[in-house]
Parts: sequence; structure tokens; C-alpha cells
Amino acid sequence: MFCDRRSVIAMLVPLALAACGGGGQDIDTFDSGPAAVPPDASSKDFGDYVVHFNALTTDQLTADVAKQYGIVRSPNRAMLNVSIIRKEEGTIGQSVPGSVSASATNLTGQLKNLQVREVKEGGAVYYIGDVAVADRETLVFNIDVTPMNETSRFSMRFTRKFYAE
Repeated sequence: MFCDRRSVIAMLVPLALAACGGGGQDIDTFDSGPAAVPPDASSKDFGDYVVHFNALTTDQLTADVAKQYGIVRSPNRAMLNVSIIRKEEGTIGQSVPGSVSASATNLTGQLKNLQVREVKEGGAVYYIGDVAVADRETLVFNIDVTPMNETSRFSMRFTRKFYAE
């Protein structure tokens, strides 16, 4: 039986990894970054703010959306999407600009190049970036967010496993 490096790594990660479907899983990685959010989370509460995040393969975008934002549609590319919402009582909150930086690392520790850029659409402000992914590759995203006119930096980490078919 042939075992490549990915197979060996897959055997070493927690059994929860095997139980996961196409989404992500919570993995405590090897660096000293922020604690990972639960595997099914798509937001994290920071008091007056909520940071929403998601990552998906870019082939899930419509052709028009991909073209509008200059993103290549492919099962071998993943897009990170982050937004900052300031809580406002009695509303769903207000989208606010800020400073957003992100990095992506696979389970072998390889740092992936990820540039995040701001997108404004109507009253919404969000941050996107894309990165190459291999089939069955799990990426650990580390995100740092500072809302405009704030001094506090909010950090979070989440993982997603990608399937390129």
C-alpha cells in the first residue's frame, strides 16, 4: 500500500477530521495564534462587533460575480470572505470598514499567499482574498480585524477542507 505525505498527515489528525463532510473542522494547530472557532461557525462575537467569515472554492461563484471581482472560477482556488458588523440594537447591525489581514496555512505548515482587499457594495463593506488549494487540502485561516476608529484588534482562526473535483 502506497502512503504519500498527505495520507500520513491525515492519519495523525484527530478522528474528528474523518467524520467531517465537505465543510471544515476545528483543529488546534501548531502555532500560538488565537483559539480556533467551532467547525460550523461562520461568525465570532467581539462585544460591540461581530466578524463574519467564510471560505469556499471559487467555482461556487457565478460567472458574473467572479468577473465583477476579478476572481478565477476554479475548484482549485478558495476565496475568503470577511465582514465586520457593528451591533446596533433593534437592527441586524451596520457593516463597517476596517483593517483586515489574513493568512492561510495547510496542515503541513506551508504558508499560502493570501492578499485581502476591500470591496464596497451599496452599504456593505467586506474583504475578500483567494488562494490556490489542492484536492482534500485543509487550510487554517488566521484573521486579524480592526474596525475603523477602534484600537482593539480582533483575531480568530478557522479551518476548512476543500475538495477539487
